[in-house]
Amino acid sequence: MDVLMVPWEATLLVIAAIGSIGIAVGAWSQEKRRSVTQLAAVQRKLDLIMDHLGIAEPVEPEVIRHLEGGRTIEAVRAYREQTGTSLIEAKQAVDRIADNLRRGR
Repeated sequence: MDVLMVPWEATLLVIAAIGSIGIAVGAWSQEKRRSVTQLAAVQRKLDLIMDHLGIAEPVEPEVIRHLEGGRTIEAVRAYREQTGTSLIEAKQAVDRIADNLRRGR
């Protein structure tokens, strides 16, 4: 009878380990989402402050050349290469730069 209990104990141990790992991964994932959300909020506030103070983002001439030529995708690509930001962040930044160019800043 002891021989039959060993596989059950091992199975329960494996299930408990998998459950613990699942809980840990879930907590880590939730914390990462929270950090990303907080970082995005800080970035929005910083953008508003910079806009209010009239401080322009430092931009490489290549990005501006692409925007002036109507090549937004190339501008985003160049911005990403220069800054290492994600596609979404680069697109948002290039949109802000394009808005500032249209306003004459």
